[in-house]
Amino acid sequence: MNRIKILLVDDHDMVRMGLKTYLMLEPMFDVIAEASNGREALELLRSSGEEGLPDLILMDLMMPVMNGVETTRAVQSEFPGMKIVILTSFLEDDLVVDAIEAGAVSYVLKTVSAEELIYALQGAYRGMPVMTGDVSQALTRGIRQRTVQDDTSGLTEREREVLLLIAEGKSNKDIGEELHISIKTVKTHVSNLLMKCELEDRTQLAIYAHRKGWVTQG
Repeated sequence: MNRIKILLVDDHDMVRMGLKTYLMLEPMFDVIAEASNGREALELLRSSGEEGLPDLILMDLMMPVMNGVETTRAVQSEFPGMKIVILTSFLEDDLVVDAIEAGAVSYVLKTVSAEELIYALQGAYRGMPVMTGDVSQALTRGIRQRTVQDDTSGLTEREREVLLLIAEGKSNKDIGEELHISIKTVKTHVSNLLMKCELEDRTQLAIYAHRKGWVTQG
């Protein structure tokens, strides 16, 4: 069986050394190159030639010069289909979505066990995403939130009116008086807005309206 050729990309020397030492103990892996940032990784790939390319890249997310998301995007542009696994300490929803959208196969936290990392690398080599439950949840939340932010449809005209007044800091009573509807009706509209936008409270609704650019400043 051919060994899986890996390029390690991390700006911390000790992290790369630890990963390389461990991976080289596994008969299925061969760490063929290392880079301390994304730009260096790209230069290595460009100078490798077809035969010298790695099978997959194990890469940190937060790096100077060129971070993991930027590098993933650039690598996929120049080397389509290259398997990339992001290994990081960060679990922010947006970061997970950015990495996967850029073309990473999997997003793995540095807190995973050695066995889980091996499983993720084997999966990536076969083109199969492998993620722990918390990463999958972060990805789902991030995608859902972006869908909500990008979707301008689904709200009735009245719901948008209520949403704008919420963004202006108006209470249910104020909204009812301005729109000439009962407080009960206002509450129904607020509940519908929370459900449709998949948000949890009025503050998030207000932020949503501002992000949409629906709130007039001044």
